[in-house]
Order: sequence, then structure tokens, then C-alpha cells
Amino acid sequence: MTISEPAIPIKTYRFYFTTTSKVRLPDYPGSAWRGAFGHALKRTVCVVKNTPCNTCLLKNACAYPYIFETPPPANAEKMRKYNAAPHPFVFRFQSTGPESENAFNLDIILFGHGQRYFPYIVHALSSAGAEGIGSQQQVFSLQKIDDLNEHGIGETVYENGELKPQQSAACLNIPSMPKQIEITFQTPLRIKQDNKNMTAGQFSFGTLFSTLLRRVSMISYFHTDTPLETDFAALTAQAKTVQFQDQQLRWYDWTRYSSRQKTEMNMGGLIGTVQLDMSGLDAFWPYLWLGQWTHLGKGTSMGMGAYTIQSHKLANQENP
Repeated sequence: MTISEPAIPIKTYRFYFTTTSKVRLPDYPGSAWRGAFGHALKRTVCVVKNTPCNTCLLKNACAYPYIFETPPPANAEKMRKYNAAPHPFVFRFQSTGPESENAFNLDIILFGHGQRYFPYIVHALSSAGAEGIGSQQQVFSLQKIDDLNEHGIGETVYENGELKPQQSAACLNIPSMPKQIEITFQTPLRIKQDNKNMTAGQFSFGTLFSTLLRRVSMISYFHTDTPLETDFAALTAQAKTVQFQDQQLRWYDWTRYSSRQKTEMNMGGLIGTVQLDMSGLDAFWPYLWLGQWTHLGKGTSMGMGAYTIQSHKLANQENP
């Protein structure tokens, strides 16, 4: 079995916002921020008004379709039947305590070539906050941005309207594999099987890994210069034989309003923890670790499918 580790250059930026009143956003604010970000980004970069992106002459040179609609290139060998490839970003949200009720932080994680458009992203997120987020159109003012390393330590790259030159994105350093891990799904994990949402009783390591492997492969293919080359069939087959040591998952109901479809949409998913004995699972470890940044399942760009890995060996390390 030919196995290679995934190589996706990653950048994580933390945006620090303030607001004049107590933050009034839902538990999972990704939908509100993603929608506002998309509208602001299009206004920022679009020079051909009232033209659908897929018919625009500039679609292959424009930041908006690449970041937000991400169509597969015409010569793509993968996902040719799909309207959109994986986005080159995900949002990640930090819980804030009562001592910071007028402050709100959000992370945006960029994959591969997505970092090229970072100045556009800064402008769009700043504009989105200024125009108001959520049903109450709460205004947020961007104060600064930190470039976070993989241990969560930040260096300020934007403050007082000035953006410093950026270092290139780099692949993560994969730590040594612990003997046992606990995976905590922090935001709803939504996976479809036979056109139905997967329940806690149906969830397995085989499902988790095959979903993650496909996502990592697609991100590598569309957003980096090094498409993933590995034995997909062998990895997927081996994953089906792996069992969780313990599984404490439950369904979390969550709805969001789709401005495009003008309706409420059910976006519920699984949250909770699973435990895994990693003996003999060395081939899976780099993908599981990387998945903390890529997320998995549906709705990843709005922050869904986020998880962290903890173990006794890694207890003193910062997870994303």
C-alpha cells in the first residue's frame, strides 16, 4: 500500500472585532458571517455589475468566484459533474466569556492558493462587520488581525488600517502519534448517506475517515500545487475495520435562514466525542490531525464540522 502524507499549506488568521453593545449572535454564527462576507466580497471586487459569475469574462481572474463560489476549472479531472469545488477557507469561532461581551473574535483558515487573496478578505470582512451581522444587523468594528501559528500563538499583521507583508502559508508539522485520542466535534457534523442525514447510531470511523480523505484530496487538488497521491482504496478499506473505543454523540438541531433561497434551512448535525485507540493506525494520523483545520462534512465554510483532538500526550499543546 503506497501511502503519502497530505501536504496543504495553511494560514490561520484571527480577526478581533468590537461592538458598542452586548454581542447578539446565535450559538453558531457562521451562517450570518459567511453570508455577510460573501456579499461584501462581491461588492469589493466585482467590476462587471449584474452579470452572473459563470458567464462573466473575468470569472477566472476574479477573487470572488475563486473564494466564495469556487467553480471547478474547465480542465479539472475531478468533480467535473459538480457546480462548485471545496472553498479555500473555513471560518472558526471562539467562545467568549462575559468579561468580553463587547468583543467578538473569528478565525479564517486559508488553504493553499487562498492566501493570495488575503487583502480582499480583510477588506470584505471589515466591510461586512461595519454593515451589520445577523438578523439584528449588529455592527462590528475590526480592531486587529493576528497570524496564528499551529500552536495558536499570534503575531499581529493588521492594526490601525495597516496590513503588514505576509509570510507564505506552510504545511503543518504533524506531531508524534499518541496511543489514544479523543475527538471532540465542537460544531455540528453533517454527513449525508443515501440522501439522508447520518445519525449517531450510523456513525463509524470508516465514515469519518472516508469523508475526511475525500475533503483533503479535493482541497489538495484544487488549491495547491501538490495533489494528494495515495492508495485511497486501501486506506478506505482499512478504515472500515476500525472501531471507536467509545462514542458519545448526539444530534443537535440548528436552523439557518438562507437569503438566496428565502427560507429557513435545517442544518443540524452531530456533536460530542469519540475515543480511539491509535495502535496500528499510523497511516490515518496525519489526516486526522490536519482535519482540525479543514473541518469535514457539510457547511464547513461556515464553521460546521469543526473538531479538536486531545490525548494525554498532547494535553499541554494548544489545539486550534
